[in-house]
Amino acid sequence: MRIARFSHQDRIGFGVVDGTELVVLSGDPLFAGFDTTGERVPLGEVALLAPVIPRSKIIGIARNYRDHAAELGNEVPPEPMMFLKPNTSVIGPGDTIVRPAVSERVDYEGELAAVIGRVAKNVAVEDALDYVFGYTIGNDVTARDLQKTDGQWARAKGFDTFCPLGPAIETEFEPTADVRIITRVDGEVRQDGTLGEMVHSVAEFISYASHAFTLLPGDVILAGTPAGVGPIVAGESVEVEITGLGVLRNPVRDA
Repeated sequence: MRIARFSHQDRIGFGVVDGTELVVLSGDPLFAGFDTTGERVPLGEVALLAPVIPRSKIIGIARNYRDHAAELGNEVPPEPMMFLKPNTSVIGPGDTIVRPAVSERVDYEGELAAVIGRVAKNVAVEDALDYVFGYTIGNDVTARDLQKTDGQWARAKGFDTFCPLGPAIETEFEPTADVRIITRVDGEVRQDGTLGEMVHSVAEFISYASHAFTLLPGDVILAGTPAGVGPIVAGESVEVEITGLGVLRNPVRDA
């Protein structure tokens, strides 16, 4: 089931994608289930929004691909390395990534995003996927120069517009090893990897995170990025494609 969050005629709602239409849901499916209103809206008439706005937190898993860690001169950590992004960094498909004036290099990082569906605390690895509502695509935009100079990553990862998510949440997606993740800038492939290249699996880092802090419905965990990260500049368009999840596209401009 593919769940979209949308804007249509001055209202924001949720719907199930059914071909070229949205079957409108009665509320946020994370909390209200999948009851429908009976209304159908053509996809061509709506604006797709970020499929979830975390009420609590966005967790990033750093250096979860060996080649990406190596390209930035880093070692792979023995355990998942986590950081947080604020929910104010979230934007949706088609929204603009804004490069802040204080940064001279802003990078794309295409990633799988897991959306938590129920409260999770101290969960075992073998049970961790039971707490996932679904998956979407994320772009962990990073002010690379500030990441290096600040010594911690809150500012570099947390600017407004630095967490594009979308285009929808797929509840039946399986994060298997052969799933490809491709990032393009103006149509040119910059990243091309598979989930099988991840150091820590989705189940492993969900379990690990849940032992540090309680995971709440709507929390998003970004799974790390393959090798090939690089800068984006004003006027370019970046897109992240993941097999089975579609394509997340965002233009770029300067502040």
